[in-house]
Amino acid sequence: MESSSLFRNKISFLSFLVFLLVLSSPCKFIQSPMDFGPLNLLQTTKTASLDFGRIYFNTPLAVLRPESPKEISLLLKLVSASSFNRVITVAARGAGHSINGQAQALNGIVVEMDSLPSSIEIHKSSGGHGDYSYVDVSGGTLWIEVLEETLKEGLAPRSWTDYLYLTIGGTLSNAGISGQTFKYGPQISNVLQLDVVTGTGELVTCSPTKSSDLFYAVLGGLGQFGIITSARILVQEAPTKVKWVRAFYDDFETFTRDQELLITTMADKVDYVEGFIVLNEQSIQSSSIAFSPNLTSIIPQLFPSGSSSSQIYYCIEFAIYDHPLKHSNLDQVVEEISKKMSFMPSHIYSVEVSYFYFLNRVKVEEMNLREHGLWDVSHPWLNMFVPKSGIPKFKELLLETISSSAFEGPILIYPILRDKWNSNASAVLPGPGEERVVYIVGMLRSANPTRCSTKCLNDFLTENRRITQSASDPIIDIRAKQYLPHYSSEEQWQDHFGEHQWRRLVRRKTEYDPLNVLAPGQKIFTRRSPKEKLRPNVRSQ
Repeated sequence: MESSSLFRNKISFLSFLVFLLVLSSPCKFIQSPMDFGPLNLLQTTKTASLDFGRIYFNTPLAVLRPESPKEISLLLKLVSASSFNRVITVAARGAGHSINGQAQALNGIVVEMDSLPSSIEIHKSSGGHGDYSYVDVSGGTLWIEVLEETLKEGLAPRSWTDYLYLTIGGTLSNAGISGQTFKYGPQISNVLQLDVVTGTGELVTCSPTKSSDLFYAVLGGLGQFGIITSARILVQEAPTKVKWVRAFYDDFETFTRDQELLITTMADKVDYVEGFIVLNEQSIQSSSIAFSPNLTSIIPQLFPSGSSSSQIYYCIEFAIYDHPLKHSNLDQVVEEISKKMSFMPSHIYSVEVSYFYFLNRVKVEEMNLREHGLWDVSHPWLNMFVPKSGIPKFKELLLETISSSAFEGPILIYPILRDKWNSNASAVLPGPGEERVVYIVGMLRSANPTRCSTKCLNDFLTENRRITQSASDPIIDIRAKQYLPHYSSEEQWQDHFGEHQWRRLVRRKTEYDPLNVLAPGQKIFTRRSPKEKLRPNVRSQ
């Protein structure tokens, strides 16, 4: 039996070597799905070269739809061991919500994580010291699935993203941010343990106390150090109801001052804080689909018919949860908070919704956009972290660069707290480090194909680059950094991470993915052969 099993393994390995030779051949003659022993590699799928951005369409030469982490491990071991081949790279693809092809692998192999069996196992705390409630969930599972299952037990994760149809592994490889981030930190600050397949194919269970360097490297690591196959996530008792509030402003300084009031002085009462810039009528209409009070009624007040005013407005969005142990009167809490705020008189609106509806609110907007054929379009998004001291200049830069009358999509802007982030993780926040408050700005623009040509889309991307370059220019002194970063040169990546964190990134890459096999779509490192030594990759100062 042993010799028979050994023979089968040798055949599988030889088959895979043949497959790699085929991939590295200049003749692209792969025509159909192929089975090489334990790995069923497909030539391609409809989704492997597609993401939400619809800007880049890099086609892989093969796709793996794994049924277990062991298949991912085998793939990476064989690719890493193939010294004759220098071009094969591997990218993990979750829900495909990247914007700039980050989860694509041109002429490489895409691992589609949604094929892994979904597993959600809930552990309820017994109440003992150090015993936390948590959920163990597979890396290809969607956050909406986690919410649905944990709510059945009266529990829910603490930190979320605005859109829930993303995979666990996908958001944890970036950060995972939303209006709860100021209170609980990003999703990567709410993880107790990970199962990871490194770039060399090693299966590792890691945590803050076990293989901790890998644990923190992978969290916010842009897929550079390993593929997350499972995560243990903190959960807490879930509320049932949410009071959802919006207040409008005509002054940016007052708007940001009140946002900071909510996340600091009022943090014990407030559970969620976001905000957005109201550029035009469309800004209100598109953001009010899930928010049931009919805010279109305020459009004539803000944008009178026939007026040539270019007035820009701002909206704070905050929420109060009906926590099981607080027994608070939500209306009284909102009244108490609103008395300390300085919004435009009579321009505050609220609605009470279920906790599930509130967290899943973007789905309502998605359904509306799909109905009008505006979901599967190009999304030239730009997300930035901006230090508090730079936010006034950044706002001016933003409004000087874009056309406020023609902009389609929300521009989110809200504060988070630096001390809710773990500096050991790979995710990068901008300096100066002594500033506790950092703003998130998200330009979530859509390129409507009926009005936006290829030139129009390229113009949007040029605007994004102009904003990014100016916001990181030391002379202008905004000191912003991209979230979900996209750069095309090593020098830009070094500037993004800074000297200390870049050195750490290179060290970790050398340790966990020495041949630079993983996540080629990020364009940080170039694939190497086993004979090459990793350069220091740090500019002389």
